[in-house]
Amino acid sequence: MATILAFAGSNSSTSINFKLVRYTVSVLDSHNVQLLNMANCPFPMYSEDYEKKNGFSNSLIELKKDIQKADGLIISVNEHNSNPSAYFKNLIDWLSRLDKNFIKGKKVFLMSTSPGKRGAIGAQETVKKIFTRFGAEVLESFSLPSFQNNFEPEKGIIDEDLEGLHKNALANFISKI
Repeated sequence: MATILAFAGSNSSTSINFKLVRYTVSVLDSHNVQLLNMANCPFPMYSEDYEKKNGFSNSLIELKKDIQKADGLIISVNEHNSNPSAYFKNLIDWLSRLDKNFIKGKKVFLMSTSPGKRGAIGAQETVKKIFTRFGAEVLESFSLPSFQNNFEPEKGIIDEDLEGLHKNALANFISKI
């Protein structure tokens, strides 16, 4: 049984990426899953001055520990102007300052979704490069385009082809952790 940490790169209380992550972990059987809602995890904007004055928050230290304890990570990133949100980039900045090896050796299933037809693929590609630079292994990825047309809260992914892609990517990820 694998230990999986799952969260979205969004701090929005209505995050569609969190809905995708929650759905993804709901179909997992026989695994220990820790699902984090980042809307409950505010972090100040990173600055060297702030770090020198205040150090690292307990919630950041706990998040780093949770990442390092997990066998695998399921993360869905949101997109603002074809890039990861400022919140998620800020979170990565804080984590990398706390420990540049915060994600080293971690196996990742990286997802993204958006209301648009590209499904936040630009943000996903950027985050994949960042994670790889910090030593993570992105084993699988999945992008869900046009979230409102392809996802229903009670059913999950409703497009059969997209559901099949998601299911296969998740199964491949699980088989490798």
